[in-house]
Amino acid sequence: MKVKGLRWWIITLIAVATIINYIDRSAINIMWPYIYKEFGIADENSKAALGLISNFFLVAYAIGQTLTGKMMDAIGTRMGMVVSIVGWSISIALHAVARSLASFSVFRMLLGVSEAGNWPGATKSNAEWFPVRERAIAQGIFGAGASMGSVVAAPVIAGLYLSYGWRATFAGIAVLGILWVIPWLLINKSTPDKHPWITKEEQDHILDKDTAGANGTAGVKVLSWKELLRFRNTWGIITSRFFIDPIWWVFVIWLPTFLKDQFEFDIKQVGAFAWVPYLFAAVGGLLGGFYSSALVRRGVAPAKARKSAITIGAAIMLAALAATAFSLDQLSSHVNLAIALISATLFGFQFLINNLQTLPADYYHGKNVGTVSGLGGTAAVLGTIIINFLVPIITKTSYITLFVTAAFMVPLAWFCITFITTKTKRT
Repeated sequence: MKVKGLRWWIITLIAVATIINYIDRSAINIMWPYIYKEFGIADENSKAALGLISNFFLVAYAIGQTLTGKMMDAIGTRMGMVVSIVGWSISIALHAVARSLASFSVFRMLLGVSEAGNWPGATKSNAEWFPVRERAIAQGIFGAGASMGSVVAAPVIAGLYLSYGWRATFAGIAVLGILWVIPWLLINKSTPDKHPWITKEEQDHILDKDTAGANGTAGVKVLSWKELLRFRNTWGIITSRFFIDPIWWVFVIWLPTFLKDQFEFDIKQVGAFAWVPYLFAAVGGLLGGFYSSALVRRGVAPAKARKSAITIGAAIMLAALAATAFSLDQLSSHVNLAIALISATLFGFQFLINNLQTLPADYYHGKNVGTVSGLGGTAAVLGTIIINFLVPIITKTSYITLFVTAAFMVPLAWFCITFITTKTKRT
C-alpha cells in the first residue's frame, strides 16, 4: 500500500499531539484561580502558589528538553514521541489524586519532563520528513497545534470543570494522549528512506540532497553538548529563546489569573474569552511558516528567510506589548481591546517562533538537530522560570511592569538571533 502525501499525515499527527500537550498543561492554569481554596491557600498567596507549582513544572521541563532531545537522536522520533506522550498522559492523570501543594508539585514535575519531548521530537521529525523549502510550513503547522491546544483548552476545561469537577477533568484529558499513540505507531512506521507506504515521488522529494540537505546524514558525526556549544549558531538559538519564549509562557500560565484580577472574570468568562488570543496565534504560526517558505522558494537562503520572519514577528510583538503597557490602566473597562492587543502579541510570537525553532535544522545535520533543539528549549524554560518567579511579586498592584518587561525582552531576543548566529554550513 502506498500513501500520497505521507509527510502531511505525519505532521498532522504531531500537531494533534501538540494540541493534547497544551490541553494537559493548561488545565491547572485555567482551574487554579477557582480551586486553590480547596488546599487551604489564602487569597493573597494564590499567585505565589501557582508560581511555585509552575516553576516545579518548568524546572523539570528545562531538564526534559535537553534529555529528550538526546533521546530523540538516540532512539528516533517514532518511539521517542511514544515515550513522551505516554509519560505525560500518566502524569496528568495523577493530578486527579493530588491532595496538597506538594503532591501537585511532584506531578507537575513528572508532567514537565515528559511533555518536553514534544518539541525536539517535532523539530527532528520535520527535518526528517520535509525538505528545506517546506520545513517552516511544517513547523508552522506543528506550532499552530500549540495555539489550537490553548484555543480548545479554555472552553473544554471550563466546561468539564463546571460539569464534573477538577479531579474528573484531569483524569478525562489523560485519555487523549493514550489514544493518540495508536495512529502514530500505525502510520509512522519508519523514516522516509525506509517507510513501506511512501511513494517513490515523495521519497525523492524529501530525500533529494539538493533540497533536503539535512536528511543526508551518512557519515555525519554525532556531537556532544560540549562540542555543539562551541558554535555561535548554537548560542544564537539558545540566547534568543531564553529571552523570547518566556513571553508566550507568561500568557499560558497567567492569562486566566490576569483576566480574573483585571476584569473580575469567573471561569465561564475565562472559557469564553481566553481562547481568542490563541486562535490569532495559530494564524500567526501558519503565516510565519508560509512567509519564510515562500522566500526560500524564491531563492533566499533558508536561515535568512527565517530571520526575516523573526524580525516581522518581533516588530508586531513589541508594538502590541508596548501599547498594552502604556494603556493598561484604561483597559479595565475595555476588555475587547485588551484581548485584541494580547492576540496581536501572540500572533507575532507564533509568526516568529516556528522559524526560530526551524533554525537548528537549517544549521545542523539531522543527527544533531534534536540535541540543539533541546538545548534551545532548556534555555527557553530557564528564562521562563525567572520571569515566572517574578510575576507574583511585580503584579501585586498592577500588571504594567510585567508588560514593560516583556516588551524589553523582544529586541534582546531579536539581537541574539540576528547578530550572534553566522552563515556557516551545517554541522
